[in-house]
Amino acid sequence: VYQPVMQLSGILVSLLGWVLSCLTTYLPQWKNLNLELNELEIWTMGLWQACVVQEEGGMQCKDFDSFLALPPELRISRILMFFSNGSGILGLLLSGFGLDCLKIGERQQEQKKRLLLFGGMLFWISGITAIVPVSWVAHSTVQEFWDENIPDIVPRWDFGEALFVGWLAGFCLILGGSLLNCTICSTEVHPSSVHYAVAEQQDQCQCL
Repeated sequence: VYQPVMQLSGILVSLLGWVLSCLTTYLPQWKNLNLELNELEIWTMGLWQACVVQEEGGMQCKDFDSFLALPPELRISRILMFFSNGSGILGLLLSGFGLDCLKIGERQQEQKKRLLLFGGMLFWISGITAIVPVSWVAHSTVQEFWDENIPDIVPRWDFGEALFVGWLAGFCLILGGSLLNCTICSTEVHPSSVHYAVAEQQDQCQCL
């Protein structure tokens, strides 16, 4: 009972991480900017568009015109987040077929273990490639915020909600992959159980 529960827990946690990773990719709140002159407006920036949130008029967004015109951290973040989403869905597919509760391939336990192992490794890769871009954007935001060369009257960007969602996504993906790989390490066949299974099979043959 312990092993299937661990496997299902790993899959569910990884699924949550993958959903959060996809959400992080498309959220426009990677950076927030509050204007002191107009506190009713909040500017946000994501990987795809910049938005302004007005208390009366809702949210208005404009897509970025050119990929090459983006800052380096946003360009690389797009690529890494796509890679994270792709490796995450591939990990879900592979580890899903490797679950013990799935009746497909019951007699091919070694192959199912390999699928779980590859799936867990893909979750690790997906988690790392989700944490790296949000951490990079956070680091560049901190550097710009405390840059002494920028006059104090210039508004500063701050952390957006998407960064925290991305960190949570990476943590869930790494945790889910670790749970799956722990179930592989714990699937050892003890000699006593093998001896008992052989003895039981012999008794059944004698009864026949």
